[in-house]
Amino acid sequence: MQAPKRRTSHRKKNMRRAHDALTAVNPGTCSSCGEPVMPHRVCRHCGSYRGRQLAEIKE
Repeated sequence: MQAPKRRTSHRKKNMRRAHDALTAVNPGTCSSCGEPVMPHRVCRHCGSYRGRQLAEIKE
């Protein structure tokens, strides 16, 4: 297997990595209590997921 003939320049390297940045998380709202909740997760405030009570929350 051959090695690269030329060194990758800073510009080419940075252009390749232009789409690798992390994106901000967009939380939704809980349908039961209205608190912000991550997608596909049980609500930490009321314990519901998709309108069903799945976890009991201790006060």
